[in-house]
Amino acid sequence: MAVDARAGHGIPPSASVPRAALSRALAVPLVVALAGFLPGYVTAQPGAGGPRDGAYWLQLTLTVYAGGRLAAMVLARRRRLVQGAFWLFVYVAMGVAPLTQEVVGQVPTPVVGPRGDTTAALALVIAGCAAFDVGALLARHRPAARAAGRRAVAQVSRRRLWVLVAVAYAGGVYSIVRLGGPAVFFDSRQAISESVQAGGLGGDGGQSHVGSAFVRGFGTVPALLALLFLTRWLITSRAARRSLPAITATAGLVVLNAIVNNPFSNPRYWFLTVAFALLFTAFPRSPVMYRTALVTGVVAALLLFPFLDRFRYDSGGYHPVESTSVLEPLTVKDYDQVGMFANTLTYVHSGAGHTDGRQLAADVFFFVPRSVWHGKPVDSGVRVGQWMGMTNTNLSSPLWAELWLDFGPVGMTAGFLAIGYAAARADRRYAQRTQEDGRPGTVAAVVIPLVCGYSFILLRGPLLQAAGRIAIGALCLALVTTFSQDRRRILR
Repeated sequence: MAVDARAGHGIPPSASVPRAALSRALAVPLVVALAGFLPGYVTAQPGAGGPRDGAYWLQLTLTVYAGGRLAAMVLARRRRLVQGAFWLFVYVAMGVAPLTQEVVGQVPTPVVGPRGDTTAALALVIAGCAAFDVGALLARHRPAARAAGRRAVAQVSRRRLWVLVAVAYAGGVYSIVRLGGPAVFFDSRQAISESVQAGGLGGDGGQSHVGSAFVRGFGTVPALLALLFLTRWLITSRAARRSLPAITATAGLVVLNAIVNNPFSNPRYWFLTVAFALLFTAFPRSPVMYRTALVTGVVAALLLFPFLDRFRYDSGGYHPVESTSVLEPLTVKDYDQVGMFANTLTYVHSGAGHTDGRQLAADVFFFVPRSVWHGKPVDSGVRVGQWMGMTNTNLSSPLWAELWLDFGPVGMTAGFLAIGYAAARADRRYAQRTQEDGRPGTVAAVVIPLVCGYSFILLRGPLLQAAGRIAIGALCLALVTTFSQDRRRILR
């Protein structure tokens, strides 16, 4: 029986989607807290920071700008998953954390160039954020898509979903066995790395990690995607909730993901991907859950995220954070994005020049071995770190730095314009597929939450480290996706 999709959700066809009362109650306090109170609290802290020069004021401007935009995402009438993740990252990693470093006078990674390069980097970050906003505005003025029922929509093939489930189990079990059993996944990332080396998957001198990346990738990505598709099926289909195979497969995948995708043996940004993807897939229509996730994300990133480094090392290699301020851990941990962008500018200005797309080519063709591609670029963070003389070159390379290194300021701005446009289109598609089109097998209803979570990794960089899981995820999606409208072949 055909009914209006809005009426199916208890909304009269002629009514607009109302703004939740919660947003009205919290609008002013939230904006004040994110764009005013927290930046003001940071600037009021004592520290040995440098003079309040142009870089300082640009950093404060970026923090306030990102805080206002994040508040707008939280209070938006419709959930904007990808845009919300973007502004959450910018606010914490490019705003509050480096502002704290400015005030305290301590940075996690040395900034080797002149102060002017930091000022230029901050100006470019703001330009990229503004271009992102312009791109999102352009997407809003695009005519609305035709009704979902009148065109081919990417759906999940029922038969091929079971193939993906089999691949997920096979990949997960193989990864567990190859890396030494389930216990090592609850030890530390250091233990996983040692298992990789012991299994002969570490590459040649640390320059190539394709073998370990594929073992870890096929052990984690198919398991997560299969769980997301089955979760979507179970929460939207009464027939699935009556299906013993679907329930059994989902229960098994929960256990498998608890092993291969837990926060002990995985990078923190990957665990964020898993958490956000599961949350927005399991609660596709809850504005409260969406707002709670963004606000909690700020609190967790500032207060908890630095201390999750405990799971990187074993007990002998772990050095606990010792601080007298709640903000001090932000100066000694992972938030080196602004500093590394400044270092990238210094690296290019030193004579290296822009790469004219070669870094991006290495990201796209990451699977080509170095024995075939002589002179294949290393990832951008390693490249700049080696030039800096760092012994630990596992450094970030934020998307701003990646685009600027390849294409310069014009190319970087154009890139963020396109990214903002694509993010807004993805958010609109997610709203259509979850609010107006409740079909269980809609691919976009799973892919967009996954992109939302993975965007933290893409924004932090380097892109080369993120490419392997993207490729494996694309293969899994190609496996299960169909454009057939035959109800016998798709999930329902």
